Amino acid sequence: MKRFRELFGQGKVLIGMVHLQPLPGTPLYNSSAGMKKVVDAARPSVEALQEAGFDGMLFGNENDRPYELSVDVASTAAMAYTIGRLRDRIQIPYGVDVLWDPKSTIALAAATGATFVREVFTGVYGSDMGLWQGTAANALRYARRVGAQDLCLLCNISAEFAYSLDQRSLANRARSAVFSSLPDAILVSGPLTGEPAPLDHLAAVKQAVEETPVLANTGVRQETVRDALEIADGVVVGTALKVDGVTWNALDPDRAKSFVKAARSAFPIA
Repeated sequence: MKRFRELFGQGKVLIGMVHLQPLPGTPLYNSSAGMKKVVDAARPSVEALQEAGFDGMLFGNENDRPYELSVDVASTAAMAYTIGRLRDRIQIPYGVDVLWDPKSTIALAAATGATFVREVFTGVYGSDMGLWQGTAANALRYARRVGAQDLCLLCNISAEFAYSLDQRSLANRARSAVFSSLPDAILVSGPLTGEPAPLDHLAAVKQAVEETPVLANTGVRQETVRDALEIADGVVVGTALKVDGVTWNALDPDRAKSFVKAARSAFPIA
């Protein structure tokens, strides 16, 4: 909790997503437009999130469908290039998530100066990508090898696009993850990007790990942010900020401002 609070402060934490355009080597990449389009599309999101008053931003490769569990080096390199081009515009804490590869995520953080990461570090899942196994032990050792041991780790314990093969309750999985995998915060997700985690799931996890920050990781919208923050210590939000609330659309600055206003009116900054 100390590292999380040193990074984000004591209030309810709002982290906005910067969903990058499809990257080189992935099926949806626009090779004719090249990396210029990727950088140009990300720049307005960075500016809008900061202007709206978010506490942090998270760069992710959500458009690199179908997702991989061992990501091609081109994706990590392209994300590093994009963040490097935008770095002088970033004024708030920023993190990275290379879906769904903890080692690549940590390597990207080390290369770009990111202060936090989001990943599925623990658990075993049957998923759209096949059998999915958390690699916290390897990932955290790798973080130390590359000098990234001070990263704030946001650990997603209810992976999207997947079903946990671990039949313990979500609360017990959260307690176990905190004990064995050293996360700085626990994330609770819905079944898919843009779909919310049930509030009772959030409540059960928060009750189980009272000393560890818990964030709602998917599906929170302006209309539901108060209810989510009544329970959670913060939210990670992407889809709700997009034009027409569609995940793959551009970020809408007005939606971003309205989201922050709704959250802060319910829970002012301490």
